[in-house]
Amino acid sequence: MELILVRHGQPAWSTPDRRNRNDPPLTELGHAQAKLAAARIADPDDEPARGPVDHLIASPALRAAQTAEPIGAALDQEVVTHAWLLEIQNPPHWEGSPIEDIEAAYAEVRHRTREQVWDGLPGGEPIRSFHQRITEGLRTYLAGLDVVPSDTVGLWEVGPGAPERVVAVAHAGTNSTIIAHLLGVAPEPWEWDRFLLGHASVAILRTTRMAGAHIWSLAALGDATHLPVEERTL
Repeated sequence: MELILVRHGQPAWSTPDRRNRNDPPLTELGHAQAKLAAARIADPDDEPARGPVDHLIASPALRAAQTAEPIGAALDQEVVTHAWLLEIQNPPHWEGSPIEDIEAAYAEVRHRTREQVWDGLPGGEPIRSFHQRITEGLRTYLAGLDVVPSDTVGLWEVGPGAPERVVAVAHAGTNSTIIAHLLGVAPEPWEWDRFLLGHASVAILRTTRMAGAHIWSLAALGDATHLPVEERTL
């Protein structure tokens, strides 16, 4: 089985008057990035394709939905929304706040201890809860595809009902947490920063036979070769 993770295109986090949006749309560049990602995924001669896509799923966030739309059109496939794919949720009171205040809040987090970072931002979704939401949602989703953890830690059973290829359009935090979990890496509250994924970039995980079951292999991380250098953003 192959799992292709796509991060959404560049979002317009702030309004023209520099006010924060918690659920932003894509910028003009973000839409262009999404179309280029769609063309790559739909190209049978390119690395992420390698055959038909069986399932196309996406986060319900606007930026993910707008990125998934051209992918669905290119594949002639329905996009199925899954709430568990949502990025970690910002404090509701950030909506409409000056963007400088949001940037300062994120900068301050880098000076906290590991345990303090796990608590997340005041009023927002705790990172512990976010990790649990993503990993439980992932395992439940994969179980529905006949892919379940083996009795041996680090190994997975891939049943006969498993699809060949799944594309998931989500976020930096979501996708990096999925990668860490499937690789069996101990969780950290800064997955975003140790598995870097630019806008509209692609990560590819594949199941590989090992020790009588399967492991997940990371075949690509943050691959943005479908984007011109000047159109790559983080």
